This record gives sequence, C-alpha cells and structure tokens, in this order.
Amino acid sequence: MTQQEIMSVIFLLAVLFLVLPSFLNTNNKLKQFIQNISIWAIIVLIIVVIIYFIIG
Repeated sequence: MTQQEIMSVIFLLAVLFLVLPSFLNTNNKLKQFIQNISIWAIIVLIIVVIIYFIIG
C-alpha cells in the first residue's frame, strides 16, 4: 500500500468512528439498520472507486 492509500483508509475509518455511535443509536429496527448500512456501503464503495481511479 502506498502512503496515499493508507491515508485514505485512515480517513474512512475516522469518518466511520465519528458516525457509528449515532448511526447505531438511531437504527434500532433491523429493517432500517440494513437499509442504512447498505446505503453507507454504497457510499464507501463509490469513494474507494473514485480514489482508485484518481490515484491509481
């Protein structure tokens, strides 16, 4: 991994760390939790793909 990739991973983990407590608190129903986690997964995937094409 290059330094750019490592910084990207650290950034994404920091965002996850900041958002996760509130996210878990507001998603007390399983259906809502699964829907929201899939939206977040898509967002993270899009960010990773964009970073891959810009840097790579």
